[in-house]
Amino acid sequence: MPVITRRRTVPASPERLWAVLADPEQLPAWWPRVERVEDASRKAWTTVLSTPKGGRTLRADYTLVDSDHPRRLSWRQEVEESPFERIFSCALTEVELEPAGDGRTHVKMTTQVRLRGFARLGGLQVTRATKRQLTGALEGLSALAESWGT
Repeated sequence: MPVITRRRTVPASPERLWAVLADPEQLPAWWPRVERVEDASRKAWTTVLSTPKGGRTLRADYTLVDSDHPRRLSWRQEVEESPFERIFSCALTEVELEPAGDGRTHVKMTTQVRLRGFARLGGLQVTRATKRQLTGALEGLSALAESWGT
């Protein structure tokens, strides 16, 4: 089961970041390829994702797993009966926030994926794609925080 972690210091307080992280409606502002969020509540949501080659969209459903305000948040991608079911049996993402001083926050994002069937042979590709996704999410979160003008 690949476990991928990325870290970045973001120019905003944990409380300010929490307001964005804990609100699924904010995902299009910082998470890569999320065009919009539908049927969102604090506990579950559906993202509409653009595909790398454009034109098509993909839906992905998520459920909040754990929330420890303002330190840790984790969610699970619901893969059953989805286009991702052939690849993943489980996909879990966790975000941890730690004050860094001067109004900044250390952000750690970790995704654990359990691959299914023949997809297990593609672990390296899934790891690379997940690294790009987490790096993009941290860059998006940092850019959003910079736009607030601390």
